[in-house]
Amino acid sequence: MSFFFFIGCQNNKRLVPVTVADFEAFITATNYVTDAERYGWSIVQLDVYNYKVVEQATWKAPDGVHPPRQKNLPVTQVSFNDAAAYCQWAGVRLPSYEEYWKLVAQDERTIVSDNSLPISPVDSVNVVGNVWDITAPVKGSAIRLAGGSLFCSPNTCHGTQKARELYVDKTTGNLHCGFSVVITE
Repeated sequence: MSFFFFIGCQNNKRLVPVTVADFEAFITATNYVTDAERYGWSIVQLDVYNYKVVEQATWKAPDGVHPPRQKNLPVTQVSFNDAAAYCQWAGVRLPSYEEYWKLVAQDERTIVSDNSLPISPVDSVNVVGNVWDITAPVKGSAIRLAGGSLFCSPNTCHGTQKARELYVDKTTGNLHCGFSVVITE
């Protein structure tokens, strides 16, 4: 896990984005098969309003063709189920939606939004706005996403604002969905 980088520090809690390298270590150690790999396809978002279903889109090739260009990018094309399996293996947990916003409040780095940058390495930009983050469920089986993605802006989905509500099911992956974990020291 990328312990060199963390966001926020509250009561000895840190929020750590899970990178491609982190997730690859989990897959190598466990031979876990993600939901997208089982289905043989996932969602590739083209912009805030348009997406397509792409065969072979998985964490290994988020757009269905190309592997991630760097290992320190946030892992994407993962579902809640995949994130939960990773957390169990790593001995960490997903943040609640409220906890996510408390832990990112101290991060003063650039928020990527409004398509101003591509998905960026986790150590170079604010976690808010880079990719949507999966959070722990609070009610039922709906999974709330936090932080928005690079497509978000006040004129579009407004996902970089705490009040924005966006939910997915437990098996959905997307080119712009990843996860961060809470580490308690």
